[in-house]
Amino acid sequence: MGGVMLMVCLTVVIGAFTVAVRGEDPYLYFTWNVTYGTISPLGVPQQAILINGQFPGPNINSTTNNNIVVNVFNYLDEPFLLTWSGIQQRKNPWQDGVLGTNCPIPPGKNFTYRFQVKDQIGSYIYYPTTAMHRAAGGFGGLRVNSRLLIPVPYADPEDDYTVLIGDWHTKSHSTLRKFLDSGRALGRPDGVLINGKGNNDKKPLFTMKPGKTYKYRICNVGLQTSLNFRIQNHTLKLVEMEGSHTIQNTYDSLDVHVGQCYSVLVTADKDPKKYYMVASTRFTKTLLTAKAIVSYANAPKKGASASPLIPDAPVGWAWSLNQFRTFRWNLTASAARPNPQGTYHYGQINITRTIKLVNSASRVGGKLRYAINGVSHTDPATPLKLAEYYGVANKVFKYDTMPASPPKKLVTTVVAPNVLNQTFRNFVEIVFENHEKSLQSWHLDGYSFFAVGMEAGRWRPKCRRNYNLLDAVSRHTIQVFPKSWAAILLTFDNAGMWNLRSELTQNRYLGQQMYVSVLSPERSLRDEYNMPDDDLVCGIVKDLPKPPPYTI
Repeated sequence: MGGVMLMVCLTVVIGAFTVAVRGEDPYLYFTWNVTYGTISPLGVPQQAILINGQFPGPNINSTTNNNIVVNVFNYLDEPFLLTWSGIQQRKNPWQDGVLGTNCPIPPGKNFTYRFQVKDQIGSYIYYPTTAMHRAAGGFGGLRVNSRLLIPVPYADPEDDYTVLIGDWHTKSHSTLRKFLDSGRALGRPDGVLINGKGNNDKKPLFTMKPGKTYKYRICNVGLQTSLNFRIQNHTLKLVEMEGSHTIQNTYDSLDVHVGQCYSVLVTADKDPKKYYMVASTRFTKTLLTAKAIVSYANAPKKGASASPLIPDAPVGWAWSLNQFRTFRWNLTASAARPNPQGTYHYGQINITRTIKLVNSASRVGGKLRYAINGVSHTDPATPLKLAEYYGVANKVFKYDTMPASPPKKLVTTVVAPNVLNQTFRNFVEIVFENHEKSLQSWHLDGYSFFAVGMEAGRWRPKCRRNYNLLDAVSRHTIQVFPKSWAAILLTFDNAGMWNLRSELTQNRYLGQQMYVSVLSPERSLRDEYNMPDDDLVCGIVKDLPKPPPYTI
């Protein structure tokens, strides 16, 4: 199984004999057929990517430490990969599902992902990372529930609902890809979807019993647009964010940026009728809105329709920045934590390295490219992790092509594989600085990080005085507002090759991503699992003998 299982060893005394009993955490098995299909969420028939005939794809409902096995059959006419965004893949970059670590699944072939949701709880998503496939679907929700022995800081809800919101284009993913390949931008989206539907569905999406409380897991699976989420006449009590329990503040609405997930509690304590769930675009010239019906179970069958007067979304990004400042980690909650519970005082650890990343857009050969510190990433034919594992990295890429701080003046944009060499177990500060007029959203695979600061203007060392060094939320995706910066802190203690990318799909596709190589000084199974025997092999390593395996 590539070492992804957790083995538990117990000693049992039977009569005069002592017997060692080995057990594993439960396994969840899935078989997914990835195909094209026709959908019309905005009233226009278009080609979509379906998983087992579903759009969005199936919801994975797991529990902490479960082993998940997903056998993916690719029936598309292009190579395909899925990533499990926010799942940390501890010691296991082989299952991350990005082109820097995995060979894509060829058309007509299959690949089995095997990973453990190790020491995690929370709301996550999966989506395609190849080409522009995310623009056609192939995404879905992934829940990791807390084990029964570990209580969560709120009563069990009556039910648990996944809400996938996102902007949507009616043009096909192949057409959008041609736009980007030819130097054009994607342009504005045509609408917003809630669980794959536009505004043309009159049936209730969810039903609530009066007096009961429900959990809604809200994730932005779109391509490029921040969305505001709200439910008519109801408040949202925030309880979890990307794997961390939060202080339970109550909000009228939440800004959900691309790639982010929130869990909220909603109590059915209003008049028994229908209400609109609303997702609308933020920071766009044209307001796009999607609505879905939430009905009380005892609502009259006739009349009592949802009011057409939906609550307005907030205006301006300062409101969104102020909302970010209210998010706090719940330090008293019992649940999975990044480090042993109650002992992680990240604010007291000395920073060993500061990495400052500035995003930019420019023209290279007349075509639009996006970059980080002047380097625009391109994926080589041989995945970076495979090249490193087989000892041929120097034939595929160069480490540290990108400087760890931006050049004072960006003269040219370099198009090349972008790999940063990072020392194993160093405690690092990463500053994202956005000099552009549009909002940015960043995600890091393999880790959660502490989102300690976010302000307008340029970052300076003195900005550290305003960091939250006590209870910043541990999460995996962070937005950066226009002409602003955001800072995160983390320990690079998960060996592997990990993707740091813009969650804006256009930006990522055109080079605004990089990889962080975190090599353990010892080829040891204590730090990283071996490459699975059934891993796909491609590029220059295809016919090379497999390297000696890691050992204890």
